[in-house]
Amino acid sequence: MPKFIEKHEIPALVKNDCTVCTLGMTLISSSETTLKALEKSFLETGEPKNLTLLHSAGQSDRVGGIQHFAHEGFVTRIYGSHWGLQPRWMEMMANNKVEAFCLPQGQITHLYRAMAGNKPGMFSKVGLGTYIDPRIEGGKMNDITQPLEPPVDIIELYGEEYMFYKAIPIDVCIIRGTKCDKNGNLSFEEEAMKLEVLPAVLATKNNGGIVIAQVKRVVENGTINPKLAEIPGVFIDYVVVCDNPLEDHRQTSSWYLDLSFSGQERVPQDEIKPVPFSERKYIGRRACMELKSGNIINLGTGIPNDTVGGICNEEGVEDVMITVESGIYGGVSAGGIDFGIGQNLQAMIRHDEQMDFYNGAGCDITFMGFGEIDQYGNVNATKMGNAYTGCGGFIDLTQNARKVVFCGTFMAKAKYGFTDDEIVIKKEGTIKKFVENVNQISFNGKQSVANKQEVYYVTERAVFTLTEEGVKLIEIAPGIDLQTQILDLMDFEPIVADDLKIMDPDLLIQDGTYGLKDKMKK
Repeated sequence: MPKFIEKHEIPALVKNDCTVCTLGMTLISSSETTLKALEKSFLETGEPKNLTLLHSAGQSDRVGGIQHFAHEGFVTRIYGSHWGLQPRWMEMMANNKVEAFCLPQGQITHLYRAMAGNKPGMFSKVGLGTYIDPRIEGGKMNDITQPLEPPVDIIELYGEEYMFYKAIPIDVCIIRGTKCDKNGNLSFEEEAMKLEVLPAVLATKNNGGIVIAQVKRVVENGTINPKLAEIPGVFIDYVVVCDNPLEDHRQTSSWYLDLSFSGQERVPQDEIKPVPFSERKYIGRRACMELKSGNIINLGTGIPNDTVGGICNEEGVEDVMITVESGIYGGVSAGGIDFGIGQNLQAMIRHDEQMDFYNGAGCDITFMGFGEIDQYGNVNATKMGNAYTGCGGFIDLTQNARKVVFCGTFMAKAKYGFTDDEIVIKKEGTIKKFVENVNQISFNGKQSVANKQEVYYVTERAVFTLTEEGVKLIEIAPGIDLQTQILDLMDFEPIVADDLKIMDPDLLIQDGTYGLKDKMKK
């Protein structure tokens, strides 16, 4: 049986210099009571200190989550995948206040499983040819990390190269559930994701570590259906009951509890608000024209997640299965700081199981954002200046999907207007995204061509595709001047298609639908 403790007892369980693993995505399933207790102890006493933090997905809403650990000396090394919603972590990395390794999200979830099975690590092709590759950067994100041994190797098996992701032994695992019984059996009824909690817990127990679970409430033994006991109580060492669930056990950042996101209720489809028209929706609409009936697709954070699912719902597209790396199928995804969950889902599986699908069979199309694109078709979505956002599931997905559709604005910080028949650039952007060489290789264009992937780069003023000869401009938006508003703003010269087309004028329809179902049939 686990020991039931108060939050002030938590810090004594975490020793100096140990490795702590946290579970969650954005603020979803974040153990705020536990994380705040540890932060309070460090700020008041200086302990625990010199921790190594391990996490798969990004876990913050710019305020909470693992931002509680972002203090110099509290954590001295971090292994993770995404910090785009964690400004304090990005600042610490940029200022060399923490050793930082960025690894693919899916590979971390699978590493938990390998460690749970007492393996020294695991093999994968994911990461080859990107900044994860030890021949390029080895996943090292800043100067202070450069002298360190990378957490990955290149190993040849049967004449093929593989990445080998090394085990990272876990001393403390911090998890969350809705309720547990007196024996500690843990259920997730009101949680909006299943995550990879069990593999992480088993990896911790295999290393002789401890598991701390935060719950909303405790119920009598026998109350929880055994099928709903996601984590058996024998694997949990300590349980803390959240004393302020409205603040510290929220379903996600933007709301305390909405049962339509945890599967107990469904909302009428027509109550889901349409995506407001903007250059982001315009890009999303053009991206959706790459869909075909029967496709299984993935939506990355940013423009893809914030537009594609909503557009499909508005347009009545029912024969495309939308997925997100958290493990959700169907429905309409939440966006922004609530990325990873959805309403009216058809199914929900574990995070690590979802990554099996992406890394193995691969989805038909992944829609992803981008920060920079270069002359070779390489994409940087992970490190822009002092913004150390990290990859999340970007590398897992873009290396394995049959078709990759990158979605983003052509220039950063531009402002747009729209008429019935053209786009108007009211203020030109200040940062180029089409550069001679990307700052960091998150997606390898030459490798993609060799693997015969279909690749598109969709912006509000032009569409490009990747060919053996290089990046090729195939469409231009109505109202956009080819020379002054596209070519002059690129640091390399793309191939311009002989039959350069004008983007579909229906994309500019601001009220109502634009006929996606019919366009998908063409």
